Amino acid sequence: MKDLRYPIGEFEWEGEYTEDVLASWLHDLEQLPANLRKAVTGLSEEQLDTPYRDGGWTIRQVVHHVADSHINAYTRFKLALTEESPVIKPYAEDKWASLPDSQMAVEVSLQLLDSLHARLVSLLRSLSQEQLNTTFVHPESGIVALKRNIGIYAWHGSHHLAHITSLCDRKGWK
Repeated sequence: MKDLRYPIGEFEWEGEYTEDVLASWLHDLEQLPANLRKAVTGLSEEQLDTPYRDGGWTIRQVVHHVADSHINAYTRFKLALTEESPVIKPYAEDKWASLPDSQMAVEVSLQLLDSLHARLVSLLRSLSQEQLNTTFVHPESGIVALKRNIGIYAWHGSHHLAHITSLCDRKGWK
């Protein structure tokens, strides 16, 4: 059986950052809000509160986590574009996922992601090659170029979408 923590595998990219690769990643980011909405549409409250694996987050928490994470990503992109290789601040994802707002209706984060991704994708599509090479410093991961971060977040969205869709498949919910 696959590792349920990584239903699409971990992010790996050692290839060239071609226009086609970046366009594919941007397409994935653009489609993520609609794909998440489709994945959770019709799920009951009980289903939304089901963990995608033993010891894992619930579907509800996953949706809210994607919003939290992609807000942070958007901020990191903007910091890198306006400051000289800034050191970004990591956040305690598990603690964020246990805060009371992670129990709200998923629609709140789905609406947020609609707007956030419209702005994020618009910003990222406007970047020059020089801007794509701009970096920030992640205290745990080191120097990260924006072009790589686009891939990381395209993967991140697909990764969490697969948590939801694979659970639905395993449970026969859709």
